[in-house]
Amino acid sequence: MDVAFCMRYRPAMRLGVLIRNMGPPSTRDLVTAAAQAADACPAVDDVWVVDHVAIPPDDAEGSGGRYLDPLATLAFLAGVTSRVHLGTAVLVLPYRPPLLTAKWVATIQELSGERLLLGVGIGWMEAEFRALGVDPRRRGRIADETLDFLDRCFAGDVVEANGQPFFFKPRPARPPIFVGGRPPHAFRRALAHRAGWIPTGVSPDVLREAVAMLRTLASEAGLPAPEVAVLGSLPLADAGAARDLLAAYGDAGATRVIHAERYAAIDDVRRMLDGVAALG
Repeated sequence: MDVAFCMRYRPAMRLGVLIRNMGPPSTRDLVTAAAQAADACPAVDDVWVVDHVAIPPDDAEGSGGRYLDPLATLAFLAGVTSRVHLGTAVLVLPYRPPLLTAKWVATIQELSGERLLLGVGIGWMEAEFRALGVDPRRRGRIADETLDFLDRCFAGDVVEANGQPFFFKPRPARPPIFVGGRPPHAFRRALAHRAGWIPTGVSPDVLREAVAMLRTLASEAGLPAPEVAVLGSLPLADAGAARDLLAAYGDAGATRVIHAERYAAIDDVRRMLDGVAALG
């Protein structure tokens, strides 16, 4: 990776990259090296990880069923990086008890120097819900309850759960939240919790219409326009096409783009980061 090139060029939109916390590339050495390479390139604003906890054998192609826990991974990355923000794309809220989730979130936010970006979702893989003993029909309600609880935790030092008051410390600033999923439910959650939106794999044309709806709803609620972080893939092999796509996302209302691609070694990561830096 040409660090000097990264230093000279920085696109106006915030750009992130997905760190592969799944499959063979999720070794300690490669996860560390990839995050540190991103941290050394100012063209990259943030690194993100995904969330799976119980991949069934018949759905393990590409990962072999190997996934690092996203919160544990970001806690580790907080200690080996100093600049980039650290994001979940997305943390599946119904998979974890609200209080333990809140404690993990606050701890990472505290120890990272408030670099956490909390992307959240309700989940979709029935096999994982089955393994966890969670009714997938309740996933929306559980997600809403967890978000409500997070709001309370970051609002005051003393919180109550199950009738028991307790201290919620440390209590750093609540990290920015990005709600995954589709409208209308994702938009309802985003506005209720003053959060952004994190759609996956949408085209600029589809994004434009959705962002217009989200901004209208926010305005009607007296709220500022939410942030929009798009998770997808940029055609980095063609810098011109990648710049055009990035500009189209910006015109459609995206404030962040998170680039995801498969890689097997640190040289692949460096080439990816060179491609991101070239978009300036």
